[in-house]
Amino acid sequence: MQHRYLLIVRFALINAVAAAFLAAAWLQGWLDGIINEQLWELSALIFIVFLYGLAICAHRVWRHSNELNGVKAGAPDPESWAGRYLADVDGAGPESRQMLADGFRLKITNRVAIVRHIANALVFLGLIGTVIGFIIALSGVDPESAGKAENVAAMVATLISGMSVALYTTLIGAILYTWLTVSYRILVTGAVDLITATVELGEARGRSRRT
Repeated sequence: MQHRYLLIVRFALINAVAAAFLAAAWLQGWLDGIINEQLWELSALIFIVFLYGLAICAHRVWRHSNELNGVKAGAPDPESWAGRYLADVDGAGPESRQMLADGFRLKITNRVAIVRHIANALVFLGLIGTVIGFIIALSGVDPESAGKAENVAAMVATLISGMSVALYTTLIGAILYTWLTVSYRILVTGAVDLITATVELGEARGRSRRT
């Protein structure tokens, strides 16, 4: 129990470092282009989806860490996922315990999978911004007016604006996807530890009753 909150510390450290890099980019003015772009609403939507996924991930990390602490101490909360599983396997036969263990694994993995789905959605939202940016860029190209010098500047400006939208939204989606995926991997590690420790505790209690 020496490192009972190691999972939470790792999660907090990773996100603190990522938030520090984001703040530094803001202070350097590297994010000004995102705010001033035509599709800043889409960028804001991507960021809101990211924050939603990160909040779910943080809640799952906190709960898994607390449950893991209880399991390792040998006294999990009876109302927790682990506590209900241990109550179900109490006195069950080998085949029943195996089925309950498989169900417990499936339940825990399903509860963390939502974070991965949200992370994937960030990439798709970034690609939507890319498509819209290319549409904006190409909408300013008029083949009939391309031969007139006075129209070239306006077409180039629209082309650059559209390409900027495409690149910025793609970059936002990719960066936030990476950030959330790293947090998700920490959550998965905690989920695996919780499943392993809980199943092992259930088997150890079963062996002690048989002896």
